[in-house]
Amino acid sequence: MSNLKLSVLGNGAAVPTAYCNPSGQLLTFEGNQFLIDCGEGTQMQLLKHKIRYRKLENIFISHLHGDHYYGLIGLISTFHLYGREKPLTIYAPADLEELIKHQLQVSKTTLNYELRFMHLENYNDDPLFESDDFYIKSFPLKHSVPCWGFVFREKPLLRKINREFIENKKIPSEQIVKIKQGSDFVDSDGVTYLNSQITIAPRKSLSYAYCSDTAYDESITKHIKDVTLLYHEATFDNSMETVASEKLHSTASQAAQIAKNSNSLKLLLGHFSARFKDPKVLLDEARKVFPNTFLSIEGRTYLIENK
Repeated sequence: MSNLKLSVLGNGAAVPTAYCNPSGQLLTFEGNQFLIDCGEGTQMQLLKHKIRYRKLENIFISHLHGDHYYGLIGLISTFHLYGREKPLTIYAPADLEELIKHQLQVSKTTLNYELRFMHLENYNDDPLFESDDFYIKSFPLKHSVPCWGFVFREKPLLRKINREFIENKKIPSEQIVKIKQGSDFVDSDGVTYLNSQITIAPRKSLSYAYCSDTAYDESITKHIKDVTLLYHEATFDNSMETVASEKLHSTASQAAQIAKNSNSLKLLLGHFSARFKDPKVLLDEARKVFPNTFLSIEGRTYLIENK
């Protein structure tokens, strides 16, 4: 079973409705939680869908339109009321830092914990976050204010050595590491065993990309190439392509074209305009371009896996 999971908390566009919340997602990998955008009501969605989030340490805000960050000060305040002591790191446009500090100042709130602001403008191609197993990068999107997408990539996995071969040849531990990294093995008799003969290829590394909000922009495909799952905004249908262009948003078909051109395995549509109470028309249009497309559903947790 996959260790990479995505919980969709909100998939609506700028105006919240009774059936669609503003943007918010929780990405989970081996105990690490990453909140991506925090629109109004995000923490209520976490509570509603019984998602534990008190160990959350990293938040990523794509841009400073309200439907992507208006829920943040509420979440910060709740952590304070819970007595949080562990630092909270927020990756966001630089202006957000002063805005949050002002909100805390006027409410005379001194947090129990440290807020660490990491400005997206400073990163370029450097990872925002990196561990031994994965990294997260940002990349620019084409929108009416500075806006960034995010891509999570699991690092390449080591090959697995045939256990019986290890036992029979009594391979030293330092040689085992090299074999897992792709080296051949030469035994004491001078016989060479090719790596492909004595190891099993690991599964393909998992990846996830988040693209919201953006106009159709081919340049982003190099940042999200070959991702396992792509979430891309689909604010409008084909009949509103001109409006999408003017407002620097995308149609579902355009999202599908980005998925196709980036060789994504699967596409998840979101950021639906309030005019679409039933966004099936968006799904139908996208599938004509990229068949492996699905509508995001609020409250659903998706396993991100290579199938």
